[in-house]
Amino acid sequence: MEIFQDYGLEFIARYGHVISGITWIGLLYYFNFVQTPSFAAFEAGPRNEAISKLVPRALWWFRYGALLTLLFGLWLFVQQEQYDGDYMKTVPGMSIAAGILFALIMFSNVWFVIWPAQKRVIANAEGVLAGREADPGVAPVARRAAVASRTNTFLSIPMLFFMVATSHFAPFFADVQPESGDRVVWWIVIVAVAVIVEGIALSVPAAGAPQAKHLDDHKNTIIGGFVLTILLYLLMEILFG
Repeated sequence: MEIFQDYGLEFIARYGHVISGITWIGLLYYFNFVQTPSFAAFEAGPRNEAISKLVPRALWWFRYGALLTLLFGLWLFVQQEQYDGDYMKTVPGMSIAAGILFALIMFSNVWFVIWPAQKRVIANAEGVLAGREADPGVAPVARRAAVASRTNTFLSIPMLFFMVATSHFAPFFADVQPESGDRVVWWIVIVAVAVIVEGIALSVPAAGAPQAKHLDDHKNTIIGGFVLTILLYLLMEILFG
């Protein structure tokens, strides 16, 4: 929209999208690469103290960073005149749409899986510190949150690639007019990846299960995320290159 561009609202939305996204993904990586391995080395008392005092503050910034990233991103998307039906059939359009799909899954994990589970973990830590009995059901709940968080880390790597790299695809695919069959293959693969990865997360596989190999160690998560990104990019090259 003209007013959106003329009065700097596009810049504000883009800047808000970037800074809130940095907050969200930065805290996601903090939880997975710093906090979780560190907490595993804590004694029970200090760990409960940290969970009760540090984790709620970090989770507040985490979940509202995710919310603002989504809202600013949707605002940008609906206001861009280029994002019409034809644009979404181009390679850059399909790229950013894939990034949006992964981001929506990640947002849903934050608000509907991780946060509800972490509220119970925090309540348990506060209860133990207050002298109450530990919640016997908190372990599987904590596992659910951990699996969803590690899944978000895994998906964040291709998500950021397709979101950030979209504009850079233009010089390579400027003259490409993807055929409908190739677009269908692309979307079948992208949706299948999303369903399989999130399905594994929601099933909460036990530690050591074959389907949890990319979830049980953050190094595996990083490697797996980059492998998935490379494979999806190679598929794009095969279909549209």
